[in-house]
Amino acid sequence: MKKIKVLVIFGTRPEAVKMAPIVKALKKNPDAFVSKICVTAQHRYMLDQVLRIFDIQPDYDLNIFEDGQTLTQITCRALMGLEEVIEDFKPDLVLVQGDTTTVFSGALAAFYHQVKIGHVEAGLRSGNLYSPYPEEVNRILTGVLADFHFAPTQTSKNNLLREGYDESKIFITGNTSIDALKWVIDENYIFEDEAINKIDFKNKKVILLTAHRRENIGRPMENIFSALKDIVEENRDVEVIYPMHLNPKVREIAHKVFKSMERVHLIEPLDYLPFTNLMNKCYLVVTDSGGVQEEAPSLGKPVLVVRRETERPEGIEAGTARLVGTDRANICKELNILLHDQEEYKKMANSVNPYGDGRAAEYIIQAIKDNF
Repeated sequence: MKKIKVLVIFGTRPEAVKMAPIVKALKKNPDAFVSKICVTAQHRYMLDQVLRIFDIQPDYDLNIFEDGQTLTQITCRALMGLEEVIEDFKPDLVLVQGDTTTVFSGALAAFYHQVKIGHVEAGLRSGNLYSPYPEEVNRILTGVLADFHFAPTQTSKNNLLREGYDESKIFITGNTSIDALKWVIDENYIFEDEAINKIDFKNKKVILLTAHRRENIGRPMENIFSALKDIVEENRDVEVIYPMHLNPKVREIAHKVFKSMERVHLIEPLDYLPFTNLMNKCYLVVTDSGGVQEEAPSLGKPVLVVRRETERPEGIEAGTARLVGTDRANICKELNILLHDQEEYKKMANSVNPYGDGRAAEYIIQAIKDNF
């Protein structure tokens, strides 16, 4: 059998985490595949962290990151660089993951060269083109170009079917983020930051906060942070850890709201390894992130999603997450329920994670073998 030449493209930390299991799975199948990795480095520093953790050596590194880069600049630089890579390697299949600008650029570059495209984590939809922005449009446009759609859940598949995609090209696989988690969680993990090690995770209710979405910057983010401030002031057994996003606007709001609060720990962004292990130690998670909505339930952590809508409704339906919006009073109400009602907490913590069994990469590789 002729080996299938696969080019794996990614550019940000979340993509790298979710592509790592696929990269490993391809390497375990040398009789069926010749694979190469291309990183755009849309995000340089945070991407490199994950490459080190999973011991991934890119074959091509476009290194497009620039401070203050616009979406147009990212797209143009990625397209130009990917054209050279595709012409050099001449792949049979390009794999992209998720909804970043790198994903859309990778799919478009492959289409321009009439190379087949596999879209990992296909079919997510929020229903609002500007939330999350620009991710909703990136995943829709990538879907239009893709030949194979690797949907994490039945809901994602249903979204694609509603949009008229060929059912024979849609494969429900679960999410590769769950595969990745199995490799990195260590119950005895020691953090480099001594301030984290000193926190009493057993006797305190520690809330992990992540917030960075463009559409939340401004008043919505102030509301989110203020709600956490209220909760800490009202509950002496509650602490908050916030690995601050690098965006200076986000940091400005965080420092303004949380200034001088003893039980709110504003720390620098964490690598994937310490972040996932911190999530494992916390009591619950408040987030506007997409990936965290999938990962936290695998660790038995309830998730409050501080957004107006989510492209991951499976977690809401399964009871692992609640969509609480960005209203200060409502966030406080939902937090107090989980902090003081143990039955409600246990119901969320013990709900079955709808995002798969940790074998998504294996299913994706088999689908490519069977259908290419």
